[in-house]
Amino acid sequence: MVHGVDCDEFLTALNAFISAGGVYQIDKDTIIGDILDNAPEAAPMFLSIGMHCLGCPSSRGETVEEACMVHGVDCNEFVTALNAYLAAGAQF
Repeated sequence: MVHGVDCDEFLTALNAFISAGGVYQIDKDTIIGDILDNAPEAAPMFLSIGMHCLGCPSSRGETVEEACMVHGVDCNEFVTALNAYLAAGAQF
Protein backbone atom coordinates (compact mmCIF):
# COMPACT_ATOMS: atom_id res chain seq x y z
CA MET A 1 0.00 0.00 0.00
CA VAL A 2 1.42 3.33 -1.10
CA HIS A 3 -0.14 6.68 -0.13
CA GLY A 4 -3.06 4.77 1.38
CA VAL A 5 -3.88 3.10 -1.94
CA ASP A 6 -3.97 -0.64 -2.46
CA CYS A 7 -1.72 -1.21 -5.49
CA ASP A 8 -3.69 -4.21 -6.79
CA GLU A 9 -6.95 -2.28 -6.65
CA PHE A 10 -5.32 0.69 -8.35
CA LEU A 11 -3.92 -1.43 -11.18
CA THR A 12 -7.25 -3.17 -11.68
CA ALA A 13 -8.99 0.21 -11.94
CA LEU A 14 -6.30 1.59 -14.23
CA ASN A 15 -6.51 -1.41 -16.56
CA ALA A 16 -10.31 -1.09 -16.68
CA PHE A 17 -9.93 2.61 -17.49
CA ILE A 18 -7.50 1.88 -20.31
CA SER A 19 -9.63 -1.00 -21.63
CA ALA A 20 -12.61 1.33 -21.79
CA GLY A 21 -10.68 3.64 -24.09
CA GLY A 22 -9.57 5.99 -21.35
CA VAL A 23 -13.12 6.68 -20.22
CA TYR A 24 -14.00 5.95 -16.62
CA GLN A 25 -16.90 3.46 -16.81
CA ILE A 26 -19.49 3.32 -14.07
CA ASP A 27 -21.96 0.55 -13.32
CA LYS A 28 -24.64 0.07 -10.69
CA ASP A 29 -22.14 -1.45 -8.25
CA THR A 30 -19.65 1.42 -8.45
CA ILE A 31 -19.16 3.20 -5.12
CA ILE A 32 -20.12 6.88 -5.24
CA GLY A 33 -16.95 7.91 -3.40
CA ASP A 34 -14.87 6.12 -6.05
CA ILE A 35 -16.73 7.94 -8.80
CA LEU A 36 -16.19 11.33 -7.20
CA ASP A 37 -12.51 10.55 -6.54
CA ASN A 38 -11.93 9.48 -10.15
CA ALA A 39 -14.36 11.76 -11.95
CA PRO A 40 -15.30 14.73 -9.75
CA GLU A 41 -17.00 16.30 -12.75
CA ALA A 42 -19.74 13.69 -12.23
CA ALA A 43 -21.04 15.58 -9.17
CA PRO A 44 -23.53 17.76 -11.12
CA MET A 45 -25.24 14.63 -12.45
CA PHE A 46 -25.83 13.40 -8.90
CA LEU A 47 -26.94 16.83 -7.75
CA SER A 48 -29.37 17.16 -10.65
CA ILE A 49 -31.39 14.17 -9.44
CA GLY A 50 -31.48 15.26 -5.81
CA MET A 51 -28.41 13.53 -4.44
CA HIS A 52 -27.21 16.53 -2.45
CA CYS A 53 -25.42 14.52 0.25
CA LEU A 54 -22.33 13.69 -1.82
CA GLY A 55 -19.89 14.78 0.87
CA CYS A 56 -21.29 12.79 3.77
CA PRO A 57 -19.45 9.57 4.66
CA SER A 58 -22.47 7.32 4.29
CA SER A 59 -23.28 8.46 0.75
CA ARG A 60 -19.66 8.12 -0.34
CA GLY A 61 -19.85 4.45 0.66
CA GLU A 62 -23.07 3.71 -1.23
CA THR A 63 -23.24 2.08 -4.61
CA VAL A 64 -24.95 3.92 -7.44
CA GLU A 65 -27.76 1.38 -7.24
CA GLU A 66 -28.30 2.01 -3.51
CA ALA A 67 -28.35 5.77 -4.01
CA CYS A 68 -30.77 5.53 -6.92
CA MET A 69 -33.08 3.32 -4.88
CA VAL A 70 -33.11 5.81 -1.99
CA HIS A 71 -33.78 8.73 -4.32
CA GLY A 72 -36.39 6.98 -6.50
CA VAL A 73 -34.30 7.10 -9.67
CA ASP A 74 -34.11 4.38 -12.33
CA CYS A 75 -30.57 3.06 -11.87
CA ASN A 76 -30.05 1.77 -15.41
CA GLU A 77 -31.14 5.06 -16.96
CA PHE A 78 -28.96 7.04 -14.56
CA VAL A 79 -25.87 4.89 -15.16
CA THR A 80 -26.34 5.19 -18.93
CA ALA A 81 -26.76 8.96 -18.70
CA LEU A 82 -23.81 9.33 -16.33
CA ASN A 83 -21.45 7.32 -18.55
CA ALA A 84 -22.59 9.31 -21.60
CA TYR A 85 -22.07 12.57 -19.71
CA LEU A 86 -18.54 11.59 -18.71
CA ALA A 87 -17.66 10.25 -22.16
CA ALA A 88 -18.91 13.43 -23.85
CA GLY A 89 -16.69 15.84 -22.06
CA ALA A 90 -14.81 14.19 -19.25
CA GLN A 91 -11.50 15.77 -18.36
CA PHE A 92 -9.65 13.54 -15.91
